Amino acid sequence: MSWLLLAFSGPVLWGVSFHLDKYLVERYFKTTEVAVLLVFTAWIGLLMLPFILYFAPGVLSLGARPIAIVALSGALLMTAMLFYLRALQTEEAAIVAPLFQASPIFAYGLGYLVLGEVLTARQLLGGGAIILGALILSYRGHGGTLKARLVVLMLCCTLILAVASVIFKLFAIRDAFWPTTFWTYAGEALFGFAILAKPAYRRQFGALLRTNRGALIAVNGANELINLGGGLGTRYALTLAPLSLVQAIGSTTSLFVFLFGVLLALFLPKLGRMTLSPGNLLRQGLGAVLITAGVTLVSG
Repeated sequence: MSWLLLAFSGPVLWGVSFHLDKYLVERYFKTTEVAVLLVFTAWIGLLMLPFILYFAPGVLSLGARPIAIVALSGALLMTAMLFYLRALQTEEAAIVAPLFQASPIFAYGLGYLVLGEVLTARQLLGGGAIILGALILSYRGHGGTLKARLVVLMLCCTLILAVASVIFKLFAIRDAFWPTTFWTYAGEALFGFAILAKPAYRRQFGALLRTNRGALIAVNGANELINLGGGLGTRYALTLAPLSLVQAIGSTTSLFVFLFGVLLALFLPKLGRMTLSPGNLLRQGLGAVLITAGVTLVSG
């Protein structure tokens, strides 16, 4: 399968997942701690471990130190998702998604320092367009005020994601894809156990299961499977193509989020929260155009 198809599986599936995440946060975590939602993500990672172990034995071949580092990357990934979910508590999915475009910028810097990937003038120009488009989308519709909290949350998220991606690529290329994936999921599972170790989070998690078990498990289960497909496709693409290029393809996520958001607002308005005013559409359209132009430049 082409690495390009694998790389695009992430943005398309994550475009769907963004809106499911927003629904879950809006419905169950509007005023409570979103860290509890990550317990479900940890469960999916935990359930994957025996399957990987059965079909790809030899996961202990990495050695103790690499295992610890790769597991740390899984915990870092969950930390990044925590920042992202907190951003979703107050913002539309179509506004949060473009701010993920900072991830390729961090990836280019880390790729240069760690992987020896050299940045070209074209890539730098494209990166600037991506950042500008993300900043346009982060402004409030009234008063022109920059949403500082949103920007800080998403910059933390994307920096941590870039670090986790570099760690994954280093070990996936050198020591094989599936053992690296196994210990990444193990790190995610440990992060989930750490969340439940806090009594307040454990009580909130139990209350959610008692009052909304069926709906919460059904929607979040489907969401986690969608995330799983996108994550596996993108991770495998990392072993076939340069980190910066795969990250650039991942930057198109905002376009799919925008498209799905418009469709939800038109046909399922109860599930969507996107504002279809001319001003909002113009601003988001301009941001999307700049981001697309940036992605074209950095991947060309």
